[in-house]
Amino acid sequence: MTTHVEKALLFRSLHVAGRPLLLSNAWDAASARIVEAAGASAIATTSAGVAWSLGAPDGDRLDRRLALDVVARVADAVDVPVSADIEAGYADDTDGVAQTVRAVLDARAVGVNLEDAHHGGPTPLRPLQEQAARISAARRAADESGIPLFINARIDTYLRSVGEPAVRLDETLARAATYVEAGADGVFVPGLTDLSTIATLVEKAAVPVNVLAGPGAPDVAALAEQGVARISLGSSVAEAAYAVARWAALELLDSGTYTTLTNALDYSEVNELLANT
Repeated sequence: MTTHVEKALLFRSLHVAGRPLLLSNAWDAASARIVEAAGASAIATTSAGVAWSLGAPDGDRLDRRLALDVVARVADAVDVPVSADIEAGYADDTDGVAQTVRAVLDARAVGVNLEDAHHGGPTPLRPLQEQAARISAARRAADESGIPLFINARIDTYLRSVGEPAVRLDETLARAATYVEAGADGVFVPGLTDLSTIATLVEKAAVPVNVLAGPGAPDVAALAEQGVARISLGSSVAEAAYAVARWAALELLDSGTYTTLTNALDYSEVNELLANT
């Protein structure tokens, strides 16, 4: 039986520049088990997918307990390491962030994404030092537990179009340096797909770089060539699954046919996957 610490160390080892960890993000036990059965070496949750599956919008609107219940169910369903997307920490202050991290570790996850977006705040992103303090609180909570949690500091400068494009990379690098000093193990910059900018970020960041991929983004080989160490699909897999639900309903109600469901997974296959957890 692999221990919690061993899983955490394994997860860390999977972040290799030029040979990226590939994460097809899951939102419940079934999707996690399916991704693992496809050959994934780790599972990462998507906060948006988790929130939607529980009837809430994404963006720090989901109750912490509900979110972490999903993390625990995912970790129970798979053998590979699990990283949890905890949005901004499901807390207003650093003590709350630490409490969330302790709960993530209780759920047997070995990594977190912690974003600097400030949903509902006066600015799109939290002030630099405020976010650094939140990362430091997460780091202390993990270290006190004895689990080498991988803290992936998400920087939303590109995703939320913060500042003028000409200075956006400088702001991203400044935040990356401060977050790493505060205890982050990696940086995640969703919304950034330009290969030359990614190459600069990889060159100047002191930690593994995570990129969000999907339709329109460079492929894995191109991102690996720039030294990216982790590639995530984020909420796009859940979005595609919900698109099938809509198309199937529209087809059923409009034409009375079912071709949308042609490529569905077999019932017995999914059932067996869950029976073996």
